[in-house]
Amino acid sequence: MLKPIKTNKEYEDALQRIYTLMQKELKAGSKLSDELEVLSILVESYEKRHYPIPPPHPIEAIKFRMAQMGTDENELTNILGGRSRKSEILSGRRKLSLSMIRELHDKLHIPAETLITAY
Repeated sequence: MLKPIKTNKEYEDALQRIYTLMQKELKAGSKLSDELEVLSILVESYEKRHYPIPPPHPIEAIKFRMAQMGTDENELTNILGGRSRKSEILSGRRKLSLSMIRELHDKLHIPAETLITAY
């Protein structure tokens, strides 16, 4: 019987059951397929409560996204409004302004909630 996961033992048992179900060829809409879906939701909920992942540091998020997109520093200079400003931002001597956050969100598609995190 499916029920909310409240203990680490129940969490481990749910993970084991998910693994077992994933080894089978389940048909969409079947009882076992539905069980897998519900277990996954329950595990995700438990993990969010017990193993939260903090948002990344805004500057690290910018650097990661630039590397991911293959964007060079010239593009970042254009977004932030100058080389010295870019340097100050990346070194942590200057904070991101609201207009910079908007530009980074629009051009690099970095979530705004990541960019507004205090640092």
